[in-house]
Amino acid sequence: MAGTASVAGEVFVDALPYFDQGYDAAGVREAAAALVEEETRRYRPTKNYLSYLQTPDFAIFETEIMRNEFERLAARQPMDLLSMKRYELPAPSSGQKNDITAWQECVNNSMAQLEHQAVRIENLELMSQYGTNAWKVYNDNLAFMIETAQKELQKFRKQIQDLNWQRKNDQLAGGGKLRELESNWVSLVSKNYEIERAIIQLENEIGSLRQQQGDENKENIRQDF
Repeated sequence: MAGTASVAGEVFVDALPYFDQGYDAAGVREAAAALVEEETRRYRPTKNYLSYLQTPDFAIFETEIMRNEFERLAARQPMDLLSMKRYELPAPSSGQKNDITAWQECVNNSMAQLEHQAVRIENLELMSQYGTNAWKVYNDNLAFMIETAQKELQKFRKQIQDLNWQRKNDQLAGGGKLRELESNWVSLVSKNYEIERAIIQLENEIGSLRQQQGDENKENIRQDF
């Protein structure tokens, strides 16, 4: 890997993916997957990364009807059938055929049903008269919200792209510098090796000359005596 950088003061990343080579070599992907799997097995989070958030209250928007329905679903009970009793116009029972009060209640019920249907018709007429414009305004608001969200999305995508371009340029520049430093290091190591060889060769030559000089001195002393 090419370099080391600190992330959040805890994790050290030693890679320049835009510069490093060899990721497509045989066995590299499998080896990386094995390392990730091994780390996930032994990694145990030491803190709650969502501790700064408030505990969510999922029931804050629930109404009484919603809570009852959720309880029904949790109990796996069937849904109640739609009651049509309010729309019925029953006649008095056989025992109340001559009861004026019972007939008055039936008349009142029928009048209430007629009034209810009249209100429904009036609502439909109002809807046909004003509902179109209301839906147009609603759709315009939705279109504006979608356009605003798309602009935000494009802005964030551009920021991400710019960040990736910056990362790529920085990594390529850093990778080129690392390659230059590595080349200089190899050159210096080679020069040190050559210097060491030359020193050893000179030491050997000096040793040979000293030995030769010593032999000559011994021969001269022998000749003097």
